[in-house]
Amino acid sequence: MILSSVPEAPIRSDQAAHAPGGRVLVVDDHEEARESIAEILRHSDHEVHCSPSAAEALRRLDDESYDVVLTDLNMPGMSGIELIRHLEKREHGAQIVMVTAYASVATAVEAMRRGAFDYIEKPFTAAKIEQLVARAIERGRMLDQRYACDRTTTATAGEANSKATESSGPAMIGESPVMAALRERIAQIAPTLETVLISGESGTGKELVARAVHAQSERAESPLVSLNCPVLSAQLMESELFGHERGAFTGADAPRTGRFELADGGTILLDEITEIELPLQAKLLRVLQERSFERVGTSRSISVDVRVLATTNRDLQDEVGEGRFREDLYFRLAVVPLVVPPLRQRCEDIPLLVAHFKDHAAARLQRDPVVFDSSAEQLLQDYRWPGNVRELQNIVTRASVLVGRDKVSAEDLRPWLIDAEGSTEVAAAEVPAGLSLHEMERKLILATLDHFDGHRAKTAEALGIGIRTLSGKLKTYGYAPRTKDFSKAA
Repeated sequence: MILSSVPEAPIRSDQAAHAPGGRVLVVDDHEEARESIAEILRHSDHEVHCSPSAAEALRRLDDESYDVVLTDLNMPGMSGIELIRHLEKREHGAQIVMVTAYASVATAVEAMRRGAFDYIEKPFTAAKIEQLVARAIERGRMLDQRYACDRTTTATAGEANSKATESSGPAMIGESPVMAALRERIAQIAPTLETVLISGESGTGKELVARAVHAQSERAESPLVSLNCPVLSAQLMESELFGHERGAFTGADAPRTGRFELADGGTILLDEITEIELPLQAKLLRVLQERSFERVGTSRSISVDVRVLATTNRDLQDEVGEGRFREDLYFRLAVVPLVVPPLRQRCEDIPLLVAHFKDHAAARLQRDPVVFDSSAEQLLQDYRWPGNVRELQNIVTRASVLVGRDKVSAEDLRPWLIDAEGSTEVAAAEVPAGLSLHEMERKLILATLDHFDGHRAKTAEALGIGIRTLSGKLKTYGYAPRTKDFSKAA
């Protein structure tokens, strides 16, 4: 499932050939910190521009569009919060990330209320800023934060989009029976205050469903604070959830406000909750039961009024049976279950989704929508879509960029599909009889990693495992993650 979205401000002709990652604007009055962030993000294949002041950033945003605006909080003239206030009043299409060494409940909550995606405290590592920007770019491309359909997309996608805009909150593309049932269930669940467990395969749009639930709830005007569980270690996870006091652990140079505290009065989304380890699951259970918690490094209880939404791409009952997930926490989370169908169960929605993604890509590239010939259309219908809607969006966008005005054929698309016709026979031929399960797993993981050009998030999604699980296995194979320290430069 995908939300119908308003395309970002049209990209001018000099912007069409941007880096494969995303377009990022770094706003910071300190040149060294500004250029250090830019260097790290460019190394991750992002196209990065810099502005030494918020005023210059606003002038640049008059003429250019960005996927992410990464701004410092304390700057002379106009602060980061003031910049966010200005951006709140205009259509800019960017996800906003605030960088600060002076985090507080007030600044963090105000930034998120005014549309900021997240904030990050100095000092931080290169890996952390890379992960945060990558998540911001992905969300910005898939979510419509302004909850309105683009007129061009509506004209092409037809009645499906016009009907989708009738309900409050994010619109959903698709007229299949399973999509109609999902919309009906969301409408039933959203007005309540109950905890919701959203399950489904990777790439189906679980986070978008969560946002639709929040948007149609009585808390729609309050913050929706999300936490992407797979990217954090156990220690960082606890700090992100509940916050910490200064000196609570090595590296805790300043107090940190946790996501539960930031979401007070609103909703918290725990994305891929199975990645939370067992000891922390017990603490999370207490929060769900008592609506209170303690920051790391203190015994003072903090009470919150938070609605909890959680997503998972695994069968939690199986996880409970294997001892990897607490049964009591499962029952607390699964008060109201929502299941997001995989794309292969709603193939009749594929033409609508393709039309939407083609028009969205065309608006960004300032060219006519790409044309798929009958062989390409048939391949899209027959393909199993292990990556679901996210994979379909990537394929259509890639075809729009690389094929241009020529018709797209099945032969153009097939090399980009990870299990297109014929690939299974090749894979089977490469696995000799008698190979151990451990060695076969190693070959599969490394082959998938190679297929995605070393992109770990995509590899983990394709394999149906968490990023931390993948990273752990790669370490056993002799792969070591890059650990460039960014604390001094920031």
